[in-house]
Amino acid sequence: MTLIEPVRTDPLSCEEYGYGLGRVGGILVLKYRAAAVLEFGESRQDFLHQLYWSPDGMLSTRYGARTQFVGHREAFWAHRAVTHEVRAADRQTVYRICLRETPPALAGLWAGAVSMDPEAARLIEAIARPSCEEAEALAARARIMAGLGPTTADFVGHHADGTGFALTVARALSHDPGDEAGLAEWAERLHVSVKTLQRDFEREFGMPYSKVRTKLRLSTSRVLLETRPVAEVAHRVATPARRRSSRPSPGSTAARPAATPSASTTGAEATAPAWR
Repeated sequence: MTLIEPVRTDPLSCEEYGYGLGRVGGILVLKYRAAAVLEFGESRQDFLHQLYWSPDGMLSTRYGARTQFVGHREAFWAHRAVTHEVRAADRQTVYRICLRETPPALAGLWAGAVSMDPEAARLIEAIARPSCEEAEALAARARIMAGLGPTTADFVGHHADGTGFALTVARALSHDPGDEAGLAEWAERLHVSVKTLQRDFEREFGMPYSKVRTKLRLSTSRVLLETRPVAEVAHRVATPARRRSSRPSPGSTAARPAATPSASTTGAEATAPAWR
């Protein structure tokens, strides 16, 4: 039986891959493919910890009053019994990993973006296939859990080819793309020269800081515009000048993308595999 929670738009498919179910050391991977926006409405799962990851796009996440945007080199962690919300843009694949055990590095973290090293990402995709044997998957589970980390230092350690300064900035911008700091201000925060930081952006991304920031803002806008008014999206991701220009003129109404009614779940009744 395939288990999914109600989402804003039903996915094209939801595949289920479970290994060692019923044991503390088990893992369940749900793989969603969507043709339109995919929304895991505000929910709380009281039996399982959950990790959300998309290899091909941004995730918009919410925990309490805090909204974060999570790129493909990170995942969103939600401890059991924590109310949260996750949204992906159209034509994305989303993996939802369910665990009974907390990865050691995430002990004490209720919810938030976590770094995931490339090997852990590769293994998630590898075990989400019918031909994977249980012993292989359970060995991969241990490696996946070891490849997670909650801090910027973990992120830099997992991914940096250069000094790590550019990745530190990129991670902060992916979480809050509306940050107005320029390259000089970031260099001051990191106690490096502007030239050093710019060279690191070229080394890591093959483009300058300004282009990296623009690409992050476009990716974030793509997620938000599926369900949010233009003015709200501009406030979240645009520069002050563009925020002003996006405000509707007197007597006009800001356009809002059409929304499809969605079912959402709140509280302990949220459906997910109950390993007890």
